[in-house]
Amino acid sequence: MYPSLCELFPLQRQANARILAFAVVYSGRVCPNAAMKSRCALSSVNLVLALSFTAMAQTSAANATNANTSFIDDAGRAHVTRVVRVPGTVSPEAQAFIGRHESDAPDTSDVAQQRANVDKWQNWAGEQAKKIWPATVTPGEIAGVPVRIVMPPAIAKGKENRVLLNLHGGGFVVDSGSLTETIPIANLTQTKVVAVLYRRSPENPFPAALDDAIAVYKELLKTYEPRNIAIYGSSAGAILTTEVAAKIKQLALPMPAALGVFSGMGDFSKPADSARIYGLDGLSGHLDLPVGQEPILPEYVAKTDPKDPILSPIYSDLHGMPPTLFITSTRDLVLSGTVIMHRAFLGAGAKAELVVFEALPHTFWNVLNLPETKEANQIMANFFNDHLGNQSSIKN
Repeated sequence: MYPSLCELFPLQRQANARILAFAVVYSGRVCPNAAMKSRCALSSVNLVLALSFTAMAQTSAANATNANTSFIDDAGRAHVTRVVRVPGTVSPEAQAFIGRHESDAPDTSDVAQQRANVDKWQNWAGEQAKKIWPATVTPGEIAGVPVRIVMPPAIAKGKENRVLLNLHGGGFVVDSGSLTETIPIANLTQTKVVAVLYRRSPENPFPAALDDAIAVYKELLKTYEPRNIAIYGSSAGAILTTEVAAKIKQLALPMPAALGVFSGMGDFSKPADSARIYGLDGLSGHLDLPVGQEPILPEYVAKTDPKDPILSPIYSDLHGMPPTLFITSTRDLVLSGTVIMHRAFLGAGAKAELVVFEALPHTFWNVLNLPETKEANQIMANFFNDHLGNQSSIKN
């Protein structure tokens, strides 16, 4: 059974589909978004079907296009249809996952329903993660902010003075990672992980989540040397990670030893190329139609200028950023956003690494049974182990 990367419960059963129909037309408009399937494509993609398409329609074998065509119109927009086979370059488990049937009908649930569904899935997935990577999870509070404290079964000598700060994914609306992003990493690094349960939109737009993350970081600095702290996150948490780093620099606080930016982006003012092609589930699932000229994730951005250098760190001075690992995949809706930020870090002189996985969609490492998930988590863990200091440096 595989969880949908649109982060909805119940889990969807593996399907036998092996060919995905892919039809897009590029548009110059920006799509307003929220966290979930009906609003989180960060894209301006119009589905083009052999038959007429309406927003509520569900594509089936009877009306799916089987053509491979391309046309560039006078405005430079690409009208493309493709039939894309599941590649043999990924594991059998990944082939089954990306080849499953996923409805392209939009989700109509409200925020309360989305949170209830995702919480149910996250709790279930957290228990499954513990079976693979044993760890203990306890609730806590740091600087008045609720957190989860995730501990490995044992902490090796020299690692007791390290801590990882996790900023979970979920479109700034739901919590789709405070367990699945932390349990494997705590186990593999033998390091304490603090997951920040930051305030979320639409009730608490920018900079509420940023303020919570900074408050926790400041508190950790009272106990841990910055060289023994790393900050990381996936999706919205990856975005927040770069926002936190930009804010740390603005506040003249000491930088952490490392950052992990896993399927993120740093520009709320306009969608990048991959966001016009893929949805949360890559080539399957729902793709939103463009509406108006609002910024990406308007519920989160709210009244802030989308080019604000803290909200959108691509416009910030990135000189002095710590070593950073970027991870994405070739069917990730923020593939472009991730690689653009990687280039920006490199251009500012940062030590930045980029890993791109084949064929998989956005934050695929939440699908726990994939060999690629185990590989991605190990890459993350190795990076943190390589960059966190092992000396006894805790403050007394």
